[in-house]
Amino acid sequence: MQEKTVFSTLNAVNCNEHTERKGNLTYLSWAWAWQIVKAHYPEASYTIYESPDGWNYFTDGRTCWVKVGVSIQGLEHIEYLPIMDARNQSIPLDAIRSTDVNKSIQRGLTKACARHGLGFYIYAGEDLPDTVGEKVISQPEPEQPQQPSQPRSYYPRTSPQPTWRRNQYQPQNQ
Repeated sequence: MQEKTVFSTLNAVNCNEHTERKGNLTYLSWAWAWQIVKAHYPEASYTIYESPDGWNYFTDGRTCWVKVGVSIQGLEHIEYLPIMDARNQSIPLDAIRSTDVNKSIQRGLTKACARHGLGFYIYAGEDLPDTVGEKVISQPEPEQPQQPSQPRSYYPRTSPQPTWRRNQYQPQNQ
């Protein structure tokens, strides 16, 4: 008999009783996602990546995003998630609050769990273009980033590739 994979095990879990609707989107709470993952894989861990300056978010000088990884049985899936407002629009750098960062980290954790299979069906189709009837709504072209008066990017200007620091969070068995 063939052993079930992590993905097939978690993908078989019905998360519907733990989801919430906000607008036209369905959300799975990070607390439920992590509880379900740990119930199936107690050795699972997650990582909140930090910028080289030690911040728990990254920026291009205009907006910000977080990077969260979930490791199960030696396989890490990483999710990059923009820091967004309640309408799922990126928040400008100068308007971001610590609570916005925290919410994005928790949503990134949930989406990284989905990459392992948990609630994967919730995200199916989220990358489709917005449509009205049969017409595709064209998205405006993103503006080219303007150089800030003082560099705000956390990527080193002298090195073409950033180096990442990691904080490993691995709760004790409970």
